[in-house]
Amino acid sequence: MKHRHLTFLPTLAGLLLAVAGAIVCTVAEAAPTSAFDSAFAQFNRAAAGESAAIEPAAAAFTALLKAEPANPVLLAYAGASTAMKAVTAMAPMDKLAFAEDGLAQLDKALALLRPAHDQPWHQGVPGALEVRFVAANTFLAVPPFMNRTARGGKLLNEVLASPLLAAAPLQFRGAVWLRAAELARQDKRPADAKRFLALAVSQGTPQAPQAQARLKELGP
Repeated sequence: MKHRHLTFLPTLAGLLLAVAGAIVCTVAEAAPTSAFDSAFAQFNRAAAGESAAIEPAAAAFTALLKAEPANPVLLAYAGASTAMKAVTAMAPMDKLAFAEDGLAQLDKALALLRPAHDQPWHQGVPGALEVRFVAANTFLAVPPFMNRTARGGKLLNEVLASPLLAAAPLQFRGAVWLRAAELARQDKRPADAKRFLALAVSQGTPQAPQAQARLKELGP
């Protein structure tokens, strides 16, 4: 079993970076006005493939978390950025350790969610939705042997079904619909993929051009 895990480790970094772009960029990025905004900007850069930003992002969210250890949004981003440290770790076991530590933080963030977290937190996104979306993307990104794929899909469906989504910022909704479309495509559910992409287009999300291009790829 140990050797089977090690064979998957080289793909872990690529998977995390490939999907991390859907974790962030959920709201329009503005000039940093707070420590959170600065950490969020670092996280965006890391998710976009700038490996040098991964460690600063993880460090920034870890520092913020020390001041608010019960904040599930901070914990979720700390967990996701810790998992992304698998990208730059050299030793296979270090890659696995970072991924596992990040997943554990995400589990804790989800467990901390309460009705109070349904309120908008960062740039109008309800905290509960942001935590679930960050966790869903990370869970769906890690290799199957880590046993998070099913839960990642469940969390994404919870975000899609939440009545809070309708009032969330358009950028966030677009990111959710694009991620749902990608998962549907992977699961060979083309009708669902087209439905989510069509939503991103018809609602005029910032991701509409990307969604339109993917609709063309799926065909009639």
